[in-house]
Amino acid sequence: MIRRLVSGLAAAGLLILSTAPATWAATAQEQLKGAIERVVSTLDDPTMKGEGKAAERRAAVRKIANDIFDFAEIARRSLGRYWQPLTEPQRSEFVGLFGDLLERSYISKIELYGGEKINYSGERVDGDLAVVSTKIITKNGTEVPIDYRLFRRGDSWKVYDVNIEGISLVSNYRTQFNKIIQTSGYNSLVDRMKAKQTEGLEDAGPKKKG
Repeated sequence: MIRRLVSGLAAAGLLILSTAPATWAATAQEQLKGAIERVVSTLDDPTMKGEGKAAERRAAVRKIANDIFDFAEIARRSLGRYWQPLTEPQRSEFVGLFGDLLERSYISKIELYGGEKINYSGERVDGDLAVVSTKIITKNGTEVPIDYRLFRRGDSWKVYDVNIEGISLVSNYRTQFNKIIQTSGYNSLVDRMKAKQTEGLEDAGPKKKG
């Protein structure tokens, strides 16, 4: 359960990360705590609870994720060498499908968050790249390390990968995508992602009473 929870927290954007580039700017830790409070507040809001509010909750959390995760960069890195030959329309399509895939895969797990403690271990900056380390402390005292990899864009930082106990989100998806492309071709991967997207839309729709 904790692995699924942590994956949800990581991939769907509970943690907002940024260094402090100027006077009065918030530190990475302050940004992190602020984002967690925003998401937890959304999940705890009585007006956002219940199955009928699932789409609204998802949109609210996705908005936070869009602010700090660079889905295009994550998609590019996850596709690896197969990204370069794509046309711009193909890239835009893939980024959209990939963003929806992450949302469907992890958004439900965010709702499993039950007040686990999060410790902040600091950040390491190397030019335009940074790693912010955290640990989630479960209720039974287990520590789960999570590292966030970011790159600088203007005055802000964007997450491009998440490592959970040493396992890279990008590498994990790249392995899956490469296997499908090598076996069936890129179009087959897109078709599968579209099928999953359709299933997600149907699951999010009104439930018929039987």
